[in-house]
Amino acid sequence: MSLLFSPIQIKDLNLKNRLVVSPMCQYSAKDGFANDWHLVHLGSRAVGGAALIIQEATAVSPDGRISPGDLGIWSDEHIPVLQRITSFIKNQDAIAGIQLAHAGRKASFDVPWRGGRQIKIEDGGWETVAASAIPYHADDKAPVAMDAAAISKFRDDFKAAVKRSITAGYELIEIHAAHGYLFHQFLSPLTNLRTDEYGGSFENRIRLLMEVIADTREIWPVEKALFVRISATDWAAGGWSPEESVRLSGLLKENGVDLIDCSSGGNVSHQQIPLKPGYQVEFAESIKKETGILTAAVGLIDNASQAEEILQNDQADLICMAREFLREPYFALHSAAELEDKITWPNQYVRAKPAKH
Repeated sequence: MSLLFSPIQIKDLNLKNRLVVSPMCQYSAKDGFANDWHLVHLGSRAVGGAALIIQEATAVSPDGRISPGDLGIWSDEHIPVLQRITSFIKNQDAIAGIQLAHAGRKASFDVPWRGGRQIKIEDGGWETVAASAIPYHADDKAPVAMDAAAISKFRDDFKAAVKRSITAGYELIEIHAAHGYLFHQFLSPLTNLRTDEYGGSFENRIRLLMEVIADTREIWPVEKALFVRISATDWAAGGWSPEESVRLSGLLKENGVDLIDCSSGGNVSHQQIPLKPGYQVEFAESIKKETGILTAAVGLIDNASQAEEILQNDQADLICMAREFLREPYFALHSAAELEDKITWPNQYVRAKPAKH
């Protein structure tokens, strides 16, 4: 059996293989509510054989949405439709996870197919908040630097979202601390110019994330897995570095985090990313080897052989894929045949199963 299709146990999660559907914003919600699009999008990937389906960045408050089309979990009214999604995923022998997020200064932007620019308040946008009052683009309206009251409210919103995630049936929470969103804005010295206890030193810049980890662990059962997605580097001079990511990951492990989902970039518009297949795998490998925490590799991984090689080289424990799962919802079923592994097909699809599989 390949490593890609071997099971792995993480706390009470029994993953049937190492393939994870990465959170992918669909920009298709209204007022934070999921709908049939989200059910079919997420459900089809579960039907397609992936072990873990992580729902797109789901805002813990209305002002935390990247766009007006983002999913939300700031209200109990959001829960019933989310329960329908998690129930369907579970019935396909897959795990339903949720990525909890706040976009910070990268909130109030239009959906990509309408240009993706910041929406002015008079056009239906909203006031944004951040670690410091620095806009993402020079011509954007600057966010409001969060004061003590805003930080306290954010922590309360996050705790409420964790409680609702339990009620909605999610079996995994991933905290989104990557891609230039709120936590990342606090982590990076390029976007955190604060002079209080949340700015300056490494210990101060990671403080908000560590506080929310502690808040989450007070609510999220100890036997349940908790992931954190980080951007391992800003890809910009003077920014958050791979060395800081290793240091942070060790502390996260000590404080109840079970896996680091290793992405990169997204924090500043002048980043310079050297794109190539598997360009972020080295971060997952270094964090795994230097801290001993489980890691997930992500980033231009688009075939079974490539994914298997990453696992065989002990560079990561899980393979997170996004674009390839958009192109091919049944990637897991087809990849098992490619690697000559056995995988259970849905009864409804067995007639299409390859003869050798």
